[in-house]
Amino acid sequence: MEKRTASDRQKAEIVASPLISIRPYYPLMESKPTLRQVFDAEESPLLRYAHGLVGQRETAEDLVQDAFLKLHAHWEQVTHPRAWLFRCTRNLALSYLREHRREIPMDANHEWEGNTPDPEHALGKLEAIGTLQLLVAELQEDDRTLITLKYQEGLKYDQISQRTGLSVSNVGYKLHHALKHLADSLRRLGVESAEG
Repeated sequence: MEKRTASDRQKAEIVASPLISIRPYYPLMESKPTLRQVFDAEESPLLRYAHGLVGQRETAEDLVQDAFLKLHAHWEQVTHPRAWLFRCTRNLALSYLREHRREIPMDANHEWEGNTPDPEHALGKLEAIGTLQLLVAELQEDDRTLITLKYQEGLKYDQISQRTGLSVSNVGYKLHHALKHLADSLRRLGVESAEG
């Protein structure tokens, strides 16, 4: 029988504990998480991400289900499940949008308007948004928190400072560098504007 050290037992208890939720990037684990752990941790964020790309709940659910099926099929080759799932979901959403771009839901309360946006323009915009969301998801947690507080919650620097414990100037500095990093990453990927 193999002897287990106290730290091995502690790690096993932490991983096995049903009370601890698995966070993105799975920081408590030294080895790759199980597919079930990845599913539990990533299903909701992926559904929000897919819904943001396609704008339809049922379609987003189908895309996320397809992404998890693909992950299952490639499980042995995937080293970073979270990033792989977000990229796979993005690719599935973009394929879906390309295949269904001629399907435009019509609002029964409005007549057909001749000045609808160009589908290529809309696809470019969705692709840029999806790429940006993926890049934000890959930022360090403290940078993601600052961006969330500033752009999703609409807080001012002094309010962010109170929430995070950082000085106002440090909030500005860190946000500036996080945004510069995102802009550089978008440029490297060939995305110059929301129009692609």
